[in-house]
Amino acid sequence: MSIKKNVSSIALKEAVIKGMQDLKAKDIVCIDLREVGGAVTDFFVICHGDSNTHMEGIAGSVYKTVLDDIGDKPWHSEGKQSAEWKLEDYVDVVAHIFHKESRDFYDVEGLWGDAPMERIEEE
Repeated sequence: MSIKKNVSSIALKEAVIKGMQDLKAKDIVCIDLREVGGAVTDFFVICHGDSNTHMEGIAGSVYKTVLDDIGDKPWHSEGKQSAEWKLEDYVDVVAHIFHKESRDFYDVEGLWGDAPMERIEEE
């Protein structure tokens, strides 16, 4: 449920990226889907963690950062019971937090290979 309205999807994706970076997420990639026909969101932000605990920490950091910076909560979350893939859906931006092996297996970046993709440098 959104708390703050009229926040740009760009500001939202930046907050998601910041939350991932704060917990040292690995290989952060942002896929811009705004010009892709049939896309259900503006951006996918994808990363992976080194362990289940790391993934949980990243998801918590994304939640807290977006809430603090933007005033928004996810519309939907998935994977709370899964150790492989967590998803935080903010409608205009979807954060994917993978375990490394699952990220390689599902290859979300490859599925959306026609869209512009930005690799975020590690801090």
